[in-house]
Parts: sequence; C-alpha cells; structure tokens
Amino acid sequence: MARRKGLAVLVAGLAAVAARLAVLPILPIPHPFIADEFSYLLAADTFARGRLTNPTPPMWRHFQTLHVLMTPTFMSMYPPAQGLLLAAGKVTTGLAFAGVLAGVGLMCAAIVWMLQGWFSPGWAFLGGMIAAMRLGVFSYWANSYWGGAVAATGGALILGALPRIIRAERPRDAMWMGLGLVVLANSRPYEGLVLSVPVAFALFAWLFRKRGEELSRAMGRVIAPLTLVVLLGATCTGFYFWRVTGSPVQMPQKIHRDHSAVAPYFLWQSPRPTPAYDQPALRDFHLHNEMGVYLASRTVLGALAMETLRLVYLWMFYLGWALTPPLLLAVALLPHGSDWSRCDPKLHFLIVATAVSLAGLAVEVFYFDHYAAPMTGLILALVIAALRRVRAWAPHRRRVGRMVARATPVVCLLMLVARTGAASLGIRFARTWPPTALNAVDRVADYTRINQELDAHSGKHLVLLHYAQGGPDVGLWVYNESGDIDRERTVWAWDMGPEKNRELIRRFRNRDVWLVIPEGATEKLSRYEAAPGR
Repeated sequence: MARRKGLAVLVAGLAAVAARLAVLPILPIPHPFIADEFSYLLAADTFARGRLTNPTPPMWRHFQTLHVLMTPTFMSMYPPAQGLLLAAGKVTTGLAFAGVLAGVGLMCAAIVWMLQGWFSPGWAFLGGMIAAMRLGVFSYWANSYWGGAVAATGGALILGALPRIIRAERPRDAMWMGLGLVVLANSRPYEGLVLSVPVAFALFAWLFRKRGEELSRAMGRVIAPLTLVVLLGATCTGFYFWRVTGSPVQMPQKIHRDHSAVAPYFLWQSPRPTPAYDQPALRDFHLHNEMGVYLASRTVLGALAMETLRLVYLWMFYLGWALTPPLLLAVALLPHGSDWSRCDPKLHFLIVATAVSLAGLAVEVFYFDHYAAPMTGLILALVIAALRRVRAWAPHRRRVGRMVARATPVVCLLMLVARTGAASLGIRFARTWPPTALNAVDRVADYTRINQELDAHSGKHLVLLHYAQGGPDVGLWVYNESGDIDRERTVWAWDMGPEKNRELIRRFRNRDVWLVIPEGATEKLSRYEAAPGR
C-alpha cells in the first residue's frame, strides 16, 4: 500500500480522523478552555456567516477581552487560517470540532506526502502513521480549538515540494510550495518565515547553478507558478487585513498588541507604553502575567531557564520517550571521526533547517508547542532518518537495529492503546501541563459551565462579571463567540459599576440580568437585582 503513494497519503489522513472519532466515548468533543480558543471560535462564527469581520458592538468597552480586536472592527486578532478551518466544520456539520478533525487529517496526509519526497514510500508512510498516533488522538492539537495542525500542514507542503522541484521541475510542485507559504503566512507567520529561510536558500542555490535554457525553463516552470500562488495569497490576505484593520499591510494582531499589550513578542524589543485599560482584569493579565514572563527573560539565569524549559516542552510534546531512543542511538552509531562532508546532503538540509527553526523559537518571549508546528515535518523527517540508520545496525550479524526500528512504532501504538484503556481502569490524567502527545483531557471552563447552567432557564440572559483586585483570574471569562452579540442567548459583559451597568441593561432590555462574583475556587451566580448596592 505504501508504494501506492496517493493511497498512502489518503489512508494516513483518514486513519488520524478515524482514531480520534474512535475515542470520543472517553474524550468527547472538547469545550473551549483557553482564551485563544474563544478568539478562534469568534473568527469561525464570523466566517461561517459569510463575513470577514464584524462591526464594533455598541458599548464595546463592556465586552473587551483577551486576543480580540474591538476597534476598528470586532474580530479575532489572530491570522485567519485556523478560523477558516473551524468555520468549514461549522458550515458542513454544524460543529467547529469537525474543522479540528479535518485539520489533523490534512496534517497527517501532508506529512506522508512530504516524507515521500525525502524517503522511500514505506518510510514515508510510517512517518505519517507516527504523526497520527502521536499528534492526532490525545494531543491538544486534536482536542482543542487552539491550532497547530494547520501550520504543520503548511510546513509539510513547502518541505515536501522542495525535493520534488529540484528533481522534476514540475509547476504543480511549485504551486504546492506556494500554497504552503500562504498557509504559514496565515497561521504562524513568524515561525513560518523562519522555516522558509533555509527552504529559500536551498531553492535559490539550485536555481543559481543553472544557465541558459535550463535557467529559463526553471524560471517558467517553477518560479513563475510559485510567485503567482504567493501573490494571489498575499492579495487575499491583504484584502482581509483591509477589511479588519482598514489597512492591507496592518495585521489585526499587531493593532491589538499595540493598543492592549505592554510585553513585546521578541527578546530584543522593549516594552510598549502602558495603555489606559478599561478593565482591571485585562490590565493584570498584560502587566503581570505577560510582563512577568518578559522580565524573567531579561536576566541571564532567567533566559537560560526559559530556553531549557522550552526545549524540554518541545521534547515532551514532539518526541517523548517513544521517539527519543532511535535518535540517540543514531547519533551514537555515527562513524568514529566522521565529518560533516560525509553526511547525506539531504540530512545536511534537515539538520540546518531544524537548527534555524529552533534559533527562531529561542528569540521569542512566549512559547507554546504549536509555535513550533511549522517544523513538525522536520522533526518527523529526522526521526525517520534515525530509524533508517538504526535499522541497518547489525553488530556481530545480529539484527539488533532492525528490532529497534520495528519496536519504535509498536511502542507508539502500545502507548496509544494504554492511554485509551486508562479511562476504563479508572486512571485519570489530571495533569494537562506541560502538554504531551497523550495527556489531553476534557476540561470545562467556568464560563462554559455557567452558560450550561443558564441554558436551563428560559429567555435570554445578560451576565455581568465582577472583578475583584487580587481575586481569581477571570480574564478569560468575558467571551461572546458570535460576531453579532445582540443575537446571542447569553451575553457576557464586565461589571463596570451601577451607572454604566444601567446603560448596558437598557441596551439589552428584556433579558434576565445575572451577576457572577468569583470567590476563591468557586463562583457565585445571582440575579443582578438581588445584588446589594446595585
């Protein structure tokens, strides 16, 4: 089957989707939990309604929240690719989670296609199935709306197109590379750019070796279609920016950060001036949570600790104990006295591209594992290269290496089976941080639980969230997933004092008004009219 390349690509993608669907009884359709997820779901709702953005809602200061642009329009601050995928799920099935499933399937299929450009069909198919087992079932990429699979797909497309272009100069491969670049620009633009640098160097090094007719053919068959796809994608992205921010070159994320955040994204940058915050909860998040991370990175010990922790998190999520042994054994099997020139040229590129991507991650202030998503294909390519090297190891004519190579995917499968059976044995995975390939759990945010409680009441609701200085972190609670707040059954807003609250209540008349006051690890939901002093 692996030799039938198209079938192998399809099977890997469908296997990831089928495996995730199979564990729905123990890991049901996820609820949004992280602030970023709510932001992406706002984008999904907007796109599903056939809009690119939403008008700023009246009295918008009551609805300010993390990672959402309120002016000049009301929209997620993030690039649109993840929201578009979730929207496709909502349009086709009514569930944004269908977009998550599709994203995971496309990622695993793209990884097989990418690896087919670097390795033989059997090894490529194995890499895609490892991706399905490691990332497609119990990782947070398959169990949240946070993303990761989209950027991994974009990275796989440009990495898979590169060796095909060099070998065959087919326009369709150049178009696949262009599509991958567009996907990266609209999902993880910075990390995608970093990954694109070694790809561009390899492509232009190949191009500059050509002369005369060969150069003309390469320009027409490769550069022209690649440029066409990138220009088309850039035009669409610029149009989206224009509709959201009023400028085709201003990203919504930059506008939002300039107006709301203090801590920068990169270590060499200085903090922004502190803006005037309408909501104390948002002020605390930006000035304490984010600035705390930034200030820690400004000291030598803090920076070393953060970089070490970042590598540990990356190792735990992408490799873990299952994929580490073949990598270490492959390094140990390097011939004594070997030098760089004796390595396979393909391995040269994979190692250099990985080093460049890691260096790009190292200069960012913040890190989550989906930041490294564009280099997912690189990591799996190094794992497959290691397995190939280990498989040939036969000390004293004993096929030890073959046993290790065969054991690796078996271990991945057994870990998947063990994680699936853990629920029936009463074993619960309470620790969800740092993320690994197996520790995703079904979590319900307080925001979601209160919404479910209010669903038992008839009519429409307006919930005012009270924030107490030094109290629980409630910065993630005020979320309205619809771009049309007036149509939502339950509208969340900040408690901004009796006078401003009265104005908001008049705006949302004919709704039951509730007050939520977090108290320690719990929260108190009461009728607003019954709240003393209001």
